[in-house]
Amino acid sequence: PAFAGIGAPSLSGNAAPALELAGLFRNGEVDLAAVRDLPALPGTLEELRRMYAAFPDARSRLLTGDAAREGAVKRMDLTRYSVLAFATHGLIAGELHGLKEPALVLTPPEQAEDNDDGLLTAGEIADLGISANFVVLSACNTAAGTTQAAPAYTGLAHAFLYAGAKSLLLSHWQVRDDAAARLSVATVRGNARGKSRAEALRSAILDLIHDEDVPGSAHPAIWAPFILVSR
Repeated sequence: PAFAGIGAPSLSGNAAPALELAGLFRNGEVDLAAVRDLPALPGTLEELRRMYAAFPDARSRLLTGDAAREGAVKRMDLTRYSVLAFATHGLIAGELHGLKEPALVLTPPEQAEDNDDGLLTAGEIADLGISANFVVLSACNTAAGTTQAAPAYTGLAHAFLYAGAKSLLLSHWQVRDDAAARLSVATVRGNARGKSRAEALRSAILDLIHDEDVPGSAHPAIWAPFILVSR
């Protein structure tokens, strides 16, 4: 099977972790400078590379750094990939002023274009043609609803299922970077070796829980947000 990994966007990380996300919009439009200033995610590059290594298919592909752009994703023939992984920031509608739907953050362009403002929204995801058996969303709150008050699975999850994905690995709330990377990589690699997706996730969680080298790994807040959703 072929794999496509998308994420590890080029972000300056100049903004403080407690960034007032309302600053991402100005006059109703995406403020590209503010998106660019979002905290960098250095661990996501290695996360995607480790998943990619499990798929020797010549069609497998990574879009990271400056290549991880919204326009590039929209131009890809995503029907070629049986496994897709996104590793980046996830935003909920209502989390910031002006964002009317959930979105994944990608590398922002120098100037906004019709098909690229650095935010791949749920509506845009729903328009993608996807035939993947498995989509991994290694970002915070990817199982959340369309808005903060909406039921679960009505946001990014629904968009990917509508686009054609058959199953998803999601998170219910804010996740710790090291746990997200470890569980997503172990689940994808376990599934690639023949385990069912459910068994691969279960094994990954148990390994994390029993790893004394990972601080707090046994606490449910670290591993419980990760879930599988299938059509």
